[in-house]
Amino acid sequence: MMNGRTLWLVLMLSGCFRPLVAQSRKPDDKALIVAMRTASNAAIARHEVDGIARYWLPDFVQVGGNGGYKTGKDSVVAGWQKAFRLHPDVVYVRSPQRIAVNPNGLLAWETGTWVGSWSQGGSFEGGGNYSAMWRKKDKEWQLQAELYVTLH
Repeated sequence: MMNGRTLWLVLMLSGCFRPLVAQSRKPDDKALIVAMRTASNAAIARHEVDGIARYWLPDFVQVGGNGGYKTGKDSVVAGWQKAFRLHPDVVYVRSPQRIAVNPNGLLAWETGTWVGSWSQGGSFEGGGNYSAMWRKKDKEWQLQAELYVTLH
């Protein structure tokens, strides 16, 4: 007859508990958000609007550095398309400085700095701070809102 310790050892070695161990491992949400921000920056550099919008929810809201805002993914996509037409050399880079994930793992707040520039179609060089709200929907992180403030 097996005692409790022996039974536990046999079950562990047989692999019965592996699914429980695998389920308890969570992806590093902060690293995923940084990777998605990096991919979004790269899409901006390539002027690929679909790549920029890839992580936006349908009701995404974006407040620009000058205080203007757009609501809805389609509206924000149209804004980016117009910006790329008017300023073919536009570049924006967002650099996360802090990402906080709530305890249930369904909401995250990202904050950092941004810089942008263009010289064609008028010139601009500046930057400031930004914040973003991420929501985990269908097990994927997606952006609900971004707020940019031009400070220099």
